[in-house]
Amino acid sequence: METGQINVKTENIFPIIKKFLYSDHEIFLRELVANAVDATQKLKGLASLGDVKEEIGDTTIEVIIDEKARTLTVKDRGIGMTAEEVKKYINQIAFSSAQEFVEKFKNEQPNIIGKFGLGFYSAFMVADKVELISLSYKPGSRAVRWVCDGSPEYTMDEAEKQDRGTDVILYISEESIEFLETERVRSLLEKYCKFMPVEIKFDGRIINNPVPAWTKKPADLTTKDYQDFYKELYPFSDAPLFWIHLNVDYPFHLTGILYFPKLKGAYEIQKNKIQLYCRQVFVTDSVEGIVPEFLMHLHGVIDSPDIPLNVSRSYLQSDPNVKKINAYITKKVAEKLSELFRENRKEFEDKWNQISIFVKYGMMSDEKFYEKAKEFCLLKNTEEKFFTLEEYKEKIKALQTDRHGNLVLLYTPNAEGQHQFVETARSRNYDVLLADTLIDTHFFSHLEHKEDKLTFKRVDADTIEHLIEKEEKKDSVLSKREEEQLIAAFKEQINSPFFHVMVKPLSPDDPPAIITQPEFSRRMREMALTGGFSDKHFLPEEYNLVLNANHKLIGNILNEESKTKKEELINQIFDLALLSQNMLKGSKLSEFVKRSYSILQGENIQKGKIII
Repeated sequence: METGQINVKTENIFPIIKKFLYSDHEIFLRELVANAVDATQKLKGLASLGDVKEEIGDTTIEVIIDEKARTLTVKDRGIGMTAEEVKKYINQIAFSSAQEFVEKFKNEQPNIIGKFGLGFYSAFMVADKVELISLSYKPGSRAVRWVCDGSPEYTMDEAEKQDRGTDVILYISEESIEFLETERVRSLLEKYCKFMPVEIKFDGRIINNPVPAWTKKPADLTTKDYQDFYKELYPFSDAPLFWIHLNVDYPFHLTGILYFPKLKGAYEIQKNKIQLYCRQVFVTDSVEGIVPEFLMHLHGVIDSPDIPLNVSRSYLQSDPNVKKINAYITKKVAEKLSELFRENRKEFEDKWNQISIFVKYGMMSDEKFYEKAKEFCLLKNTEEKFFTLEEYKEKIKALQTDRHGNLVLLYTPNAEGQHQFVETARSRNYDVLLADTLIDTHFFSHLEHKEDKLTFKRVDADTIEHLIEKEEKKDSVLSKREEEQLIAAFKEQINSPFFHVMVKPLSPDDPPAIITQPEFSRRMREMALTGGFSDKHFLPEEYNLVLNANHKLIGNILNEESKTKKEELINQIFDLALLSQNMLKGSKLSEFVKRSYSILQGENIQKGKIII
């Protein structure tokens, strides 16, 4: 028997491994199984080169729990190790056999996962003792047993082992007893090893898919194959809208499949649904930086050996390749959307409500994506018709160009709720867009910045004449003094600092009073709130109460001698204006209904004086 001391630079290497090397102790199982996969892939690589003379046979990796012995074993039938190799690769921490193997056979590009040589020692995070029994594939080799109890001391001697490969036996510590539970281990294998490229057996069955869809060529996959793989990733999800197969070899290696999921709610965005793999070994589902922020809602898998990771493969490091991959994914998504739009516009329009928020977000956050997306980004009007920006500009330019040469795009967040305003716009043959996603306000501001002489205005931002100003102006039937009297009477009755009362000469067919919200202040408030600023008092809601100087009822207020009836008329007109904006609620709504019945029943109300 040989005894010795592991060749490390510090006596404190094991406490460091136990507490600081890995962010989560459960990662040990991934590392050990990944090492077993490496050993198996090495064997297959050598066999393909003719360096292994015998049949390699079954290469299934086994994970075995023995509750009585309190052990967890990872067993492979891979390349195995001689005593000298154990001394070299196990006793010298951070000297990776995989690194040396890749260098030796770099022209053949073997599929090797390991890089830092520390994965094996993650076992000591959960084990009081680790035993390794290995038999090399090399003819005439003898099996070797290596044992260490978590201190720098180890023992090594010959062992009895009939089959080629390595058994790593963990004697689980008391505080890590959970790793002797079948369901716990099964969940870890399904999380980290679900797509490793060698079959893995646990509890009597194969738990992984060694040849997942993203490792195949797109030409070899059918629509059903892509949908079935999506179900494999997300068993209880609805079928995806469409998908993008990533496959690039230069200037970096990247494969994967990204899916556009169906959203269950209008604004449901689920992040952490993209899984990052390194040669089919799960790394993380936090892919910030690799995947553009506006595409973080996508589901699927990306796999790249060129994304730099720290020794635990758990955190991404800063690297130029990450930026290149980010740009590549953006480009591929834009190309896919453009292709869908060109090939089947009707189908694309049917999916627009599901994807619009992300296309708009992408256009705001990425200049190159903006230029590509302009051709397929759609605007939808209240008649449920779709237009690209250029198509829509052409449609409305004849009627919706104001006297300053600006093209005015009218919109509403709720066609039913703002029915009066929408119909008023339509009566002028103006078109109204439907803008009902969270980011439309931000998106419109971005378009105004990018596009020349283009502005968006909500249909209730002003009276229709002032939303799209023309050269012609209407005259008021009221004198300046009468307008001042009206403003004073309404201000006194309303008594609110949030309403600014004004008189404008509108059409006699327009309502006697209209409540509007100035576009700029309302937009700034919406952008602040959607941007996470929760203090509503920072930008309080402000409204304009616009009195129609040319409406008959407004004139009646001036002529009414009874103060009580004048106040009643003012309240009724004001409440009707509130009602048209869905702003009349609670006790105020009850008062309005009660007053309306009183007015209808009043015997002294002159016919035509009050219109409900």
